[in-house]
Amino acid sequence: MTHVLLLGGTSGASELTQALHQAGVRACFSYAGVTQQPLAQPLPTRSGGFGGAQGLADFIRAQGISHVVDATHPFAAQMSRNACAACEATGTPLLALERAPWQTQPGDRWTDVASMADAASALPEAPSRVFLAVGRKQLDAFAACPQHHYLLRLVDAPQAGSLPLPRHTVVLGRGPFSMADDLALLQQHGIAWLVAKNAGGSATQGKIDAARALGLPVVMVQRPALPLRPRTDSVAAVMHWLRHGALPSTSP
Repeated sequence: MTHVLLLGGTSGASELTQALHQAGVRACFSYAGVTQQPLAQPLPTRSGGFGGAQGLADFIRAQGISHVVDATHPFAAQMSRNACAACEATGTPLLALERAPWQTQPGDRWTDVASMADAASALPEAPSRVFLAVGRKQLDAFAACPQHHYLLRLVDAPQAGSLPLPRHTVVLGRGPFSMADDLALLQQHGIAWLVAKNAGGSATQGKIDAARALGLPVVMVQRPALPLRPRTDSVAAVMHWLRHGALPSTSP
């Protein structure tokens, strides 16, 4: 009997929960538990880690999981590695639901970097106003550049004194964000630089399009290396895989 473990963390994962629910597929949705108020899902849900690859393998066996779909954030590399190792150990089919990274377009002013430390080093020495769109857990690297004023957009309000940046402004919001939204945000705060992770997808692309429209330089942190595994960027293809045991021929 089909019993899917969906490792979530992206808008695509939320779309897939709806598709699984509507199709009556037995499934469990798991997410990291970083946000205080995650979006409600129509599937049984668990939060937090598994205790590494071995813990995930134990969970797969104990719950009778027949298929694993890795729809975690493209930068959650360790979770993806654990999923590959656990599925190999248990003989469980694995498919990654992975959105394509953004590509440069005419008018973009990107500096590609491989890490947060490199991103901080790529910022100018002169004090600037920087939209730091890298997630709350990645801020420490930028404490080395305290001269900048950082705009942070977070899902949850931070506790007083919890952020490592001496000069910052916090706005609260949960995507998706349109280009018009982000254009207004960048202009309102006088942003001169954008730092972003190349997450891909449409939900957070607005800031990339807005930076292009304003001619702003972008420090783009490229994705970490991920294990080779079957992947698709289509929810419909995932459902096809669950029904037929193979991806449709048009999937990447």
